[in-house]
Amino acid sequence: MSFLKEIRPLGERRNYSELLDLSSGDPHRGGIKPITFVRQVLAACFCPALLEDDSLPLDVKQRAKSLLRECDGGSVGSYTESSGIAKIKHCVSQFITRRDGGVPSSPDNIFIMSGSKTALMIILKLLIRSEDSCRTGVLIPVPTYASITMILEEEGAAIIPYHLCEEQGWTLQLEELHRVLQAARKTCNPVAFYICNPGNPTGHLQSRESIEEVIRFAAEERLFLLADEVYQSCVYGDNAEFYSYKKVLSEMGSNISSTVELASFNSASKGFMGECGFRGGYVELVNLDPAVMKYARTLFSTRSCPPVAGQIALDLMADPPKPGDPSFPTFSEEVQSIKNTIRKNTGRIQEVFAELPGISCQPLKAGFFVFPSLHFPPKAIKWAEKRQMEPDMLYCLHLLEETGLHVKPGCEYGQRKDSHHIRLFVGTQENIMEDALQRLKTFHTRFMKEFS
Repeated sequence: MSFLKEIRPLGERRNYSELLDLSSGDPHRGGIKPITFVRQVLAACFCPALLEDDSLPLDVKQRAKSLLRECDGGSVGSYTESSGIAKIKHCVSQFITRRDGGVPSSPDNIFIMSGSKTALMIILKLLIRSEDSCRTGVLIPVPTYASITMILEEEGAAIIPYHLCEEQGWTLQLEELHRVLQAARKTCNPVAFYICNPGNPTGHLQSRESIEEVIRFAAEERLFLLADEVYQSCVYGDNAEFYSYKKVLSEMGSNISSTVELASFNSASKGFMGECGFRGGYVELVNLDPAVMKYARTLFSTRSCPPVAGQIALDLMADPPKPGDPSFPTFSEEVQSIKNTIRKNTGRIQEVFAELPGISCQPLKAGFFVFPSLHFPPKAIKWAEKRQMEPDMLYCLHLLEETGLHVKPGCEYGQRKDSHHIRLFVGTQENIMEDALQRLKTFHTRFMKEFS
């Protein structure tokens, strides 16, 4: 079928037998198997009769019993505190302290929600004053995932986009931040700075130096930091290391470390667990004024309790099996297998992209996505203009139509003028990724040939 023809009508026979959906970050849909320890504990919590099953490891039974003791009536069907079960909040705070090399974390500053996105929405409600004549402004990166943009629009905030530098590995440029902030102050009141690290959709990982620059910028400009760190356990680049904003902030001078306000988000949906459907995420608040913190607690308490399954998933993420525990050998083997699969997938992706004309990709370091740049011939640009569509959107529609591979166009995430991208999920089984890459390779080669 020529690309110059219209998309086939419904019901007409396609050239593929199975749809491959790599448009969203769902590892289990991509064939990644759930962690055995996680599912065993959840199963025992939901069906306590399994605690008598000799096939379950001792540490699974102990954890399930411990969690059930925290539930009213010993049942996961009971309500919990609106900010989460106290024991699980304590477990999360200990996880944060270990992650950050001993930096203190208090359970009182942690709020568990039905996903990190819900927590972000509540924090934005705290910051945005929709009744003011001068709108509240929030700086967000370009590209960024679409949900943050929709949340800000719904809350009536002024969106202040700052562009990441693709040519330098999607790095954040301080000059760009000053430029956009100065321009925004003419039309709105900027109060917050949002960053996703590791990046979605870009797969970049901020260096410690870059994080320090952002924190100093926030201190100088009196901006509230919103650090979306949900991909923190998914780091695979050579010599790549994740630094949390809280850890870096704590190690800066006291005039900064004790004053810059920070909200840090994490989730059980991302990383090696990939438990997207359980809806468990949290936010930790740092350096908020006590009066503001009191109001924040009130705001969080207006929500019903987060799903207990999601809370349990967070507990298991924060405190997994340790060496010597019966479940540790299987757990460590499964986690390493998932990490190896993602590392192999990203390596294979870059191999294939290097072979294809009109496509380039920055080195991948972390996260669940790859965001390659598509360099369309002028004929392809005119083809899209004639149909009043963005070129990468039309590319993705025909990719789906012709091969059954579903990926997202870059225009949905924001991008520089006259640049085009696609976003591809990397957290799948290797055979699924290979199938996807072969479909993309065949389609892209024919696409570039027809329009060159």
